[in-house]
Amino acid sequence: MSEHSRPDGDPQDSVSAEPPVSVVIPVLNEGRHLRDAVNQVLAQEYAGDLEVVLALGPSNDDTDAVAADLVAADPRVRTVVNPSGRTPSALNAAIGAARHEIIVRVDGHAEIPSDYVATAVRTLHETGADNVGGLMKAVGTSAFEKAVACAMRSRIGVGGGTFHIGGGAGPVDTVYLGAFLRGALERVGGYDERYTRTQDWHLNLKLRQSGGTIWFTPDMEVTYRPRPTVRALARQYFQYGRWRRVVAREHPDTVNARYLAPPVMVAGTTMATLLGLVWPPALLVPTAYAAGIAFGGLAISGGESARTRALTPVVLATMHWSWGVGFLTSPRSLGQEQP
Repeated sequence: MSEHSRPDGDPQDSVSAEPPVSVVIPVLNEGRHLRDAVNQVLAQEYAGDLEVVLALGPSNDDTDAVAADLVAADPRVRTVVNPSGRTPSALNAAIGAARHEIIVRVDGHAEIPSDYVATAVRTLHETGADNVGGLMKAVGTSAFEKAVACAMRSRIGVGGGTFHIGGGAGPVDTVYLGAFLRGALERVGGYDERYTRTQDWHLNLKLRQSGGTIWFTPDMEVTYRPRPTVRALARQYFQYGRWRRVVAREHPDTVNARYLAPPVMVAGTTMATLLGLVWPPALLVPTAYAAGIAFGGLAISGGESARTRALTPVVLATMHWSWGVGFLTSPRSLGQEQP
């Protein structure tokens, strides 16, 4: 294992010495949210040294100007260039420029609590894990965003996943964002830059395959802002499905019922609908699916406004169908190109 595999020397001293931390943030078109995200990092209740490394992609809004203001205002903030704009390239560039042995990933629109870094460092020390992370707490403002949040917090929406729906602390397959030991990242070669999407899941797979542990703790919670429109949500989940198929091709042992459910539903429902044109009983299949998401949407959106509850089945259908179609239509060339 690399000499960097333990935070700041003897692990017995890592908590009491409050080791220095590098927070890395991939940034592209985040002018609206970047200032708040960085200020939340700088305001962390953590007595150890803290730096923020922003990896700037080719934004077409005022992101670069906001980043320049942040650098001028606080010497703890630095920037590196990410010409491709791709998230894994941004993360690798920021990690390469980071000075410290503990790396905490944050997004340019993330909202983290004031004890997030302290909790990450403590959990790394206590568990010996290579990566620790917590709950991706979806919170919406509009009726549609609230419906998406309901779906993302439920098994019927995302099929499970501890970082979506919560659970007790312990080893998991993957976590949201994450806090790493530099040595662990070096051991697996960092993020695979072929993966425009699902790069976090793929990195955590490599860490687990190399003998490392990925640890979930409910004490680390990040507020996530859902997509605001059907079109944006469909695009997001279509890409998720496409890239999950890439992972399935490269690592077939990772395929499970949860990942196969959307494409099986899409194929089965489509075939049953076509068959129903000549044999009406087959229409029971799409009817059952529609009824299932209608009742399921109402069940998971209790306490929300009537509009949000009405939109939740629409959101569920958008997520399921976009993911499933993306998985089924994922080209074999995807993920093969070198960045």
